[in-house]
Amino acid sequence: MNLSVGIVGLPNVGKSTLFNALLKKQQALAANYPFATIEPNVGIVPVPDSRLTKLQEVVKLENPSVAFSEGGPPIKSATVEFVDIAGLVKGAAEGAGLGNKFLSHIREVSVIAHVVRAFTEENIIREGSSDPENDYATILTELILADIQSAEAQASRNKNLEQKRVLEQIIENLNTGQPVREMSFPDDEIEYVNTLFFLTKKPEIIVLNVSEDEYSLITIQPLIEKYSKLLQIPQSRFVVICAKIESELAQLEETEQKAYLHELGLAASGLERLIQKAYEQLGLISFLTAGEKEVRAWTTKKGSTAPEAAGEIHTDFTKKFIKAEVVGFEDYIATGGRKKAREVGKARLEGKDYIVQDGDVIEFKIGA
Repeated sequence: MNLSVGIVGLPNVGKSTLFNALLKKQQALAANYPFATIEPNVGIVPVPDSRLTKLQEVVKLENPSVAFSEGGPPIKSATVEFVDIAGLVKGAAEGAGLGNKFLSHIREVSVIAHVVRAFTEENIIREGSSDPENDYATILTELILADIQSAEAQASRNKNLEQKRVLEQIIENLNTGQPVREMSFPDDEIEYVNTLFFLTKKPEIIVLNVSEDEYSLITIQPLIEKYSKLLQIPQSRFVVICAKIESELAQLEETEQKAYLHELGLAASGLERLIQKAYEQLGLISFLTAGEKEVRAWTTKKGSTAPEAAGEIHTDFTKKFIKAEVVGFEDYIATGGRKKAREVGKARLEGKDYIVQDGDVIEFKIGA
């Protein structure tokens, strides 16, 4: 499953700095002037998952006769595509700045990570930025205006009276400032609305980019509470990062990163928390496969059946699915692998109706 996160916001709020930190290399031009980013920069980032290393160790111990390279079978993480989209400005929906080109890039991503400048740094130009509340409102307004244009265009050429009525209701709600994701629709309308690809229907994460002295375990929750109240957005949609510190972390070795994070009282980097939040907003989980050839994490929708999850490995697996042998991650580690899990009754065969759980270690039985 392809997961793409579009990093958006006003110019000079820290988007490209965050993007560079996420990729651990300078792929984007992080310059102190407006429109440093013109074309969207795209990078593929592995999803941090400590379970994979533990699985690798178990597989190596379970197969002593196999001549693994150092460490055991190769690890293949699930991945996230990050898209650094150039800074929007007021009037973008009418073509201001680099306008509609940027809006089209947003339309292609799975979830929007809206970076809001919550730090004070006089040396960094505020291009159209004033304060977090107005900055967020500016971007949201541009996305709403773009959706109004799209809905009006579709309504004008739609001959289906029921669909036209739905579009007119959406336009009316958008004009009140309500994004599509906050609108409610009857079940018989949802499928149609999902085909319209509105920008404000996409899940959204608010990324508060704070200063170094506000980035610690004890300050993060109060900041989320503060800005949740200020922006009238649920706390569950916020992630607090310091792009400057994330950039510094990206230059360190893993052990040094952990030590630095420990000093801040943080258990995970901004990257890990942002990816975790993206998974939450999109309703995603990871299931695992483990064998001599590789240890791997796969992404699927929460609530997926075993055949649907098998389809993430190969599309043919869905229709050729027979059974899934499932071992919970904790049981897999505790027993010492699949063979021993079978011996003690911790491996179970599941059919087409089984709902895959996060952390399931699965071996699919596929027909010819």
